[in-house]
Amino acid sequence: MAGRQRQSRRRAAGRVLLPALLLGLCCRAAAERIRYAIPEELGRGSLVGPLARDLGLSPAELPARKLRVATAAERQLKYFSVSAESGELYVSERLDREEMCGEAASCSVSFEALVQNPLNVFHVEVAIQDVNDNSPVFSKTALDLEIGEWIPPGARFPLEMAEDPDVGSNSLLTYELTSHPSFTLAMIEGPDGSKQPELVLESALDREKQSSFQLVLTAVDGGDPARSGTVQVRVNVTDANDNAPVFGQSVYEARVRENVPAGSLVLRVRATDVDAGSNGRVSYSFGNVPDGVRALFSVDGDSGEVRTAGPLDFEEKSKYSFGLEARDGGGLSAHCDVQIDITDENDNAPEITVLSVSSPVAEDAPVGTVVALLNVIDRDSGENGQVRCSLDGGVPFRLRSSQGGYYRVVTSRELDREEVAEYNVTVRAADGGSPALRSSAVLALRVLDVNDNAPVFAEARYSARLPENNAAGALVLTVRAADADWGQNARVRYRLSEGRVRGAPLSSYVSVQAETGALYALRSFDYEEVREVGLWVRAEDGGAPALSSNVSVRLVIVDENDNAPQVLYPPPAPGPGAGAGAGAGWAGVELAPRSAEPGALVAKVVAVDADAGQNAWLSYELAKATEPGLFRVGLHSGEVRTARFPLARDAARQSLVVVVKDHGRPALSATATLTVVLAESVAELLSELGSAAAAPGEPAGSLTRWLVVAVAAVSCLFLAFLLLLLALRLRRWRRSQLLAAGSGALRGVPASHFVGIDGVRAFLRSYSHEVSLTADSRKSQLRLSGGSCCDTLPARPPPDEPAPLLGEDPAAAPVRTEYYVFFITVLVRKVIPLFLCSLPASGQCYL
Repeated sequence: MAGRQRQSRRRAAGRVLLPALLLGLCCRAAAERIRYAIPEELGRGSLVGPLARDLGLSPAELPARKLRVATAAERQLKYFSVSAESGELYVSERLDREEMCGEAASCSVSFEALVQNPLNVFHVEVAIQDVNDNSPVFSKTALDLEIGEWIPPGARFPLEMAEDPDVGSNSLLTYELTSHPSFTLAMIEGPDGSKQPELVLESALDREKQSSFQLVLTAVDGGDPARSGTVQVRVNVTDANDNAPVFGQSVYEARVRENVPAGSLVLRVRATDVDAGSNGRVSYSFGNVPDGVRALFSVDGDSGEVRTAGPLDFEEKSKYSFGLEARDGGGLSAHCDVQIDITDENDNAPEITVLSVSSPVAEDAPVGTVVALLNVIDRDSGENGQVRCSLDGGVPFRLRSSQGGYYRVVTSRELDREEVAEYNVTVRAADGGSPALRSSAVLALRVLDVNDNAPVFAEARYSARLPENNAAGALVLTVRAADADWGQNARVRYRLSEGRVRGAPLSSYVSVQAETGALYALRSFDYEEVREVGLWVRAEDGGAPALSSNVSVRLVIVDENDNAPQVLYPPPAPGPGAGAGAGAGWAGVELAPRSAEPGALVAKVVAVDADAGQNAWLSYELAKATEPGLFRVGLHSGEVRTARFPLARDAARQSLVVVVKDHGRPALSATATLTVVLAESVAELLSELGSAAAAPGEPAGSLTRWLVVAVAAVSCLFLAFLLLLLALRLRRWRRSQLLAAGSGALRGVPASHFVGIDGVRAFLRSYSHEVSLTADSRKSQLRLSGGSCCDTLPARPPPDEPAPLLGEDPAAAPVRTEYYVFFITVLVRKVIPLFLCSLPASGQCYL
């Protein structure tokens, strides 16, 4: 018998699997819903269907797409599993339709198939088909009936109905009674289609002949093969009780809210019996009802009140039907049906299930990117089960709903990790009940950083002051740049942009520490060579691709008093020790008429200082003089002037020592020595110089001869120079005439550009008193100063702006006549005395 049942079950499974496979092939035509049908009682590991193939996925895609099953009801998820290699759906636990769905006519398990990369969800429904695996069962082992001997034939006595957990044809019951001449079996169809067996009395009973009968009632279901169950029916014959109880209604109906307290009144039934005494006393009890009904309801045997005995749950079962029996004291009974409808109460809050979360989310993710998948259900019905979902405000996300209570959380605008690095997104759900019930879930979403911010320097530009003569490797300043990104994208490194300083690479002067941004001087700076260095520092982050920004840095070299004043006039003496440091001696010869008035200009000491600012401010002091009260020196101009009228007793040769000091700390100085000859004419000056230069014991006539030779030589040179000048002037005049005939470009040249002999005389006449000659031998440069308009000569120009050399004209103009006059003056004043000093008999002279 058991073997035939197993073969029958396998044939039923085969008949069900074929439609299931055909249904799986066509499931993609439905809107993302896959349906399968399988029989119950399949063992673990049984194939349900090719889920991956029905979803359009090939086996090669499965590792990347990560197919899995998910559902909001965890108890349903345990029944099925999907193979990660083949994508086929299998049974993971034995399926018992009666345990899963109870008395429901149809039974199915719904879940979702989730596919990652990209994220998608498909609805899968597996219908569990009933198998005739349960036999009809009676609640009692024996049924006792009391039948009076006075009851006429044709009387009917309801019998207990058998229960079969199966559904459909497998639960259709038929009843059979053992053959007996006094009894037959009749079937009455109830309101819900169930068949109630009744015992029909075919002939009157005689208790004196037989007081009891033993019958067997068999219930058979409609399965293939059929299953059956039996119960013993014991009939006891009693004495006469000719009136049975009568209910006021055959069917009692009531509505009761779920979750009412235990003991609440549901309804009251009433039956009457016209008999008197114990035969007319009616008591109430349950008829043939399941144990589940007895656990939820109770009936009062005396009053007929039906009350709740346990909690009612609309979501578990919304309607109950059972029978009540009224029995009098004589054993007669009557039956009625009770139908109780359970009304829904809003007693279930929405349930939010987070199926999938994609975190972290890249901050450059496009708008509409799915970051989470939710399922929201409410077990209530009607408006109580209608759910509204929303997100808390102020977050860049929104909800998109789909069928079946599924919601997608998507981005509503661009994300910026630098503004918000992590979001706690609160999903709120509220049903339509009154009052509404609410629930919430929090999604923790992190924002993944993208290198979208370049480093930003703390200052728009940097500048620093660096004293000259600094030590190599000295810290100049530190630049700082911050990057709003995170991790490697925020790691900033610094480097110098390419550049050159005075023809040398910038990297040989300064360097920047890549990690800290500290700028170091690689060499000692000299203010007199470099006064300012401009450079660019680049900050670059560690992103891919990297972002960078630049900032300008200006290094100002601060001057220090490291240069002593340099005396340009009077020129240095050729004697030993000349030019030996800051205190080296200088020598010069100037002419001062004895008739000079107080304040008359005798000479001017010209000095420069290579430093700048206060370090280059010069002051002049008269340190030593042959006659201390005869001359004075201008404090800021360096002009040597007479302080009083020269006296006859004053020596013709005066020696002056002038100290030049700068204003640095500490101050540096230099000295200049002047020889002033008090004489009324050049002849007296030469006589004085000759007497001073003649060697002891040499006759004066020999010196005079040498002087005549020297003057003659100079005169010849002067005449030759004038002839050369005249030839140059004639050549220029002829060229100007040729050019003027063609274009007239040289017309209108002022006549003041051509200075004659009178000009030479005028220049010579004003030179001794108004003109000071300065020379910087290192630069081969001449400067003319008229009068005493300035305190000192300016320091040499900055290194980047060299002054024009002697004889150069920036406008390419012709050589001016004044230069020729100047050359003649130098020849007369300097070359002749130098020639005299070079004579064999001159000894040592001071110029």
